[in-house]
Amino acid sequence: MAWSLLGPSDRHALTNVGSRPAAYGPAEWGLTATVGLIWGSAFLWIAIGVDSLAPGVVAFGRVFLGGAALLTFPSARRRIERADWLRILVIAIAGNAGPGLLFAVAETELDSAVAGMLTAAAPIISLVIASLLLRRLPGPAQAFGISLGFVGIVLMTAPSLSGADAAPTGVILVLIAVVGYGISGNMLVPLQQRYGGPAVTLWALAVSSVLLAPFGFVTISESEFRWQAIAAVVILGVLGTGVARSLAATLGGRVGAPRMSTTAYLIPLVAIALGVMFRHETVEPIAILGVVAVIGGAYWSSRAVRA
Repeated sequence: MAWSLLGPSDRHALTNVGSRPAAYGPAEWGLTATVGLIWGSAFLWIAIGVDSLAPGVVAFGRVFLGGAALLTFPSARRRIERADWLRILVIAIAGNAGPGLLFAVAETELDSAVAGMLTAAAPIISLVIASLLLRRLPGPAQAFGISLGFVGIVLMTAPSLSGADAAPTGVILVLIAVVGYGISGNMLVPLQQRYGGPAVTLWALAVSSVLLAPFGFVTISESEFRWQAIAAVVILGVLGTGVARSLAATLGGRVGAPRMSTTAYLIPLVAIALGVMFRHETVEPIAILGVVAVIGGAYWSSRAVRA
């Protein structure tokens, strides 16, 4: 379905070539760092939220609040052409509503650090999806960087997957959500280049709010509204969903979907640190080696694309 939604110019925009093939400049590094830090903290807010709120309430709250926050920006209210609404629907389902619900359910079983580490697989998934769509691989430096990052992900994740806090169901849910991010990221690039990140994000979140509203209302009776959980969902929605997704879409339009997803390499670093500090989660020594590999992968993935 994704292939049929893209015209020739859109397929070209999915790759690093056609966006910003040069090495990252200050703007790209700034966007990458900001999105990585915000999304890395999102797993802590989800964990605090599901401590007393039902996963459906957390999922609906984050997309609704994220969309409401973007409504305050005139650039986000830009009209989307009718021909592009099917792509907005794909982004809403695969990139917002689906992952929002899946992560909330998964973190009733998984540590926040584990969820964050698994999410770092996003660049690999995005690369695979882009390659399938285009029947074309990225440059050698990007392929090496993503491969190195994957090794780091395995090293960081393996100890947690074998522990009591890493239930297989939760792991599967997170990986499904990551696949959704890969699909969504590839849909985002051409739309962002037409309408801008805030507009694409706002309308996708609006659709996601409609889709998740039943889950939120049906499970509201299962929730206990504590101020910590409410505050966590507000931060998760406004900052971690509305602002961060808008910035990520902007980055995707500049550098392409596979390179944009390297923001995920920063996520485990933040998720681990916050999980240890605020949730008393533990990190095995081998995970530190994985962190080093992930940072190396982020560097290589951001290098210039060579023809």
